[in-house]
Amino acid sequence: MPQFFRIQLNSFIRRVENAQDLKCLIKDQGVTLTRRGRSRNWTIELNTEQSINLQKSIESAKQESWLWVANLLKKQRPELNLKDLKTLAKEHWPISVNQLMMLTDCTSAQARLVIDEIEW
Repeated sequence: MPQFFRIQLNSFIRRVENAQDLKCLIKDQGVTLTRRGRSRNWTIELNTEQSINLQKSIESAKQESWLWVANLLKKQRPELNLKDLKTLAKEHWPISVNQLMMLTDCTSAQARLVIDEIEW
């Protein structure tokens, strides 16, 4: 079962242009987006795979004001263990070492180890 984590988005609406479009993009990924009371702060709750997919979607949207969210996702994503890397690699099989490294930000040694385990 995937482990969920939370990221706080301070002044979310004020910092992004086309906030409604970004909120739709976030919810389309299956991520829970909630406002913290009546404050300007919002919280997203997601798992590692959703974090990776959301980051890629935001980066491909070419909206500069959204990039801080993608950077925050990348910084606050928990490090994957070998079991999680193996699961992701199997879901995206066939996958190269470089593709796995780009997808998960793992090291080349970790990526090689996971791919070798799957192939053998």
